[in-house]
Amino acid sequence: MIIYGARPSPFVRKVIVFAAEKGIAVEVRPAGFGKGGAEFERASPFGKIPALVDGDFAISDSTAIITYMDALYPEPNLIPTEPKARARTIWYEEFADTIVQPVGVDIFFNRVVGKLLDMPHDPARADRAEAEKMPGIYDYLEAVLPESGCLVEDRFTLADIAVACPLINVCYCSSGLKDGRWPRVKAWLDGLRARPSFAAAMALEARMLGKAV
Repeated sequence: MIIYGARPSPFVRKVIVFAAEKGIAVEVRPAGFGKGGAEFERASPFGKIPALVDGDFAISDSTAIITYMDALYPEPNLIPTEPKARARTIWYEEFADTIVQPVGVDIFFNRVVGKLLDMPHDPARADRAEAEKMPGIYDYLEAVLPESGCLVEDRFTLADIAVACPLINVCYCSSGLKDGRWPRVKAWLDGLRARPSFAAAMALEARMLGKAV
């Protein structure tokens, strides 16, 4: 399987980590911001990353790719089958994609990506997002994280992968979790970043980000 995208993207990282946890071998090729070539364009006609090419099958969007991978390789089970737990897992992925990620983009792009790619960026916008929007996200997670340290079924699932990925980007350029206000969130995220699948992905990201973070 070939994954097209930029490794520091939370959506790309989500697929890379999911694949690693499933034991699926993937090759990651650069795409986005005008890169990727014809095969990427076939997989992602609107330039959305990540995109997947697996033989003659091609598709984009992290959720679609994960759904495909999970159907091919059901074990280890990372998307619960019990109805309530499954619904909760999908909610957390949606929460990550549509609530956390937009705030994360405001912070990470305006502090890191814009500078790295010499694109117009607004650090003040990042400051506002961190001050006005991140506390509510952290408050929610602090309240819902179980004592087990996993979001669903007291075990590691897609819910943990999905929510952690945009928060990793925020923490690349924010010290918000270091002030002790959200200890449960910090412990949960620290544990995930130490997990081999996340640690390996982040080590390769570091080469791309260089001194930008």
